[in-house]
Amino acid sequence: MKIAQMEDYVMRTYDLSPLYQTTVGFDRFQDILDKVFTQDSVSTGYPPYNIEKTSDESYVISIAAAGFSSKELEIEVRENKLIVTGKKVADEAKRVFLHKGIGQRSFQRKFQLADHVKVIAANFTDGMLNISLEREIPEAYKPRKISISNGQAKESTIENGKAVEIEG
Repeated sequence: MKIAQMEDYVMRTYDLSPLYQTTVGFDRFQDILDKVFTQDSVSTGYPPYNIEKTSDESYVISIAAAGFSSKELEIEVRENKLIVTGKKVADEAKRVFLHKGIGQRSFQRKFQLADHVKVIAANFTDGMLNISLEREIPEAYKPRKISISNGQAKESTIENGKAVEIEG
């Protein structure tokens, strides 16, 4: 006779400590992974949104904000986080609903942005808030070729941020 039975219950834990032992300078990435794996799985899902990759370096976040006006929406970027807030103003008129299926409650959505991802524009049309993002990689981080010289080695020093060769 079975008193209790657990069916289809799978507990998953991830040990990321080997990753942390072999990386240096990836603290923010590690924090993001920790948040993803320890995040409470209960989410309201309101309002619904899409994240679309429009090119190699461009993205669009579309948020369904039906019932909101552009004055009730706010977009803020703080510490590599995109924060979208909708503050619904209380309706002054007393209205009686027979059925209320359109969600018009206040919300806040947060998106973690990768390094060098910038908000380019925001557009609110027909109840859809579209936020355009673009990755702008600084020149210092782009790949570059290093020339190899033959012969006698030359000393160089850095003055005012530029390499200067010293003949010796």
